[in-house]
Amino acid sequence: MNRIMKLVVLGAFLGASLFAADEAAAPKIKVLLITGHDVTPAHPWRETTPHDRATLEATGRFDVTVCEDAAILEASSLNRYDVIVLNYGFWTAPELAPRAKENLLAYVKGGKGLVPLHFACSAYQNWPEYKDLIGRVWKRDVAGHGPRSTFANKIVAPDHPITRGLRDFEADDELYAKLSGDAPIKVLVTADSDWSKQTEPLIFTHAYGQGRVAQNLYGHDVKARSSSAYKVLLCRCVEWAATGNATVAADAFDGN
Repeated sequence: MNRIMKLVVLGAFLGASLFAADEAAAPKIKVLLITGHDVTPAHPWRETTPHDRATLEATGRFDVTVCEDAAILEASSLNRYDVIVLNYGFWTAPELAPRAKENLLAYVKGGKGLVPLHFACSAYQNWPEYKDLIGRVWKRDVAGHGPRSTFANKIVAPDHPITRGLRDFEADDELYAKLSGDAPIKVLVTADSDWSKQTEPLIFTHAYGQGRVAQNLYGHDVKARSSSAYKVLLCRCVEWAATGNATVAADAFDGN
């Protein structure tokens, strides 16, 4: 091998090494997971919260902070987080203070991410802006679901970063139906509801200001959150909301 060829090979090797080092040194996505209120014992947040935290951190992509008090939204330090995950719901939840509402709206409008999970869509029934923020909400006496069951789910946006490379799957869960809202949403995953007799969006994205919202309606309990499909979709929703991309492999949780 002549001297020029050696230099080319060495340069390529060093470039690849530096790229690998940059990847390894990439900062983790900072996640604030807010929990602490839900329908109990139906939605056991004390079990689903550590389960979701472990799922996210298992990828090596996320640094998750858990808070059991939504009053953290009043803090001036929200912008230290890249994305907020809401494992928090039910209309009996305490109303947010005005500052908390203003902070959350400004946080997402300013370009941060938000991921409402499962019954987070039912919170804050008397806060009209919440519907605009998360795209669709559970309105009392309108939304609902049939008995928890195993049902087929269809990937309807196969080119989106959250669903790219994923196949249609089955879920053992509640199938939420008839959510309210008219904000434009990008539907990613659907299922046919026996209760509503309609095809319902179960994962969808929504722009709010400069921010990204990925609402994920799965996750009745730990059993529902233990499938590989749920785990991949959770991680990808959170990563996409934070960065606009999703790099967690489609088979990241196969066999787990």
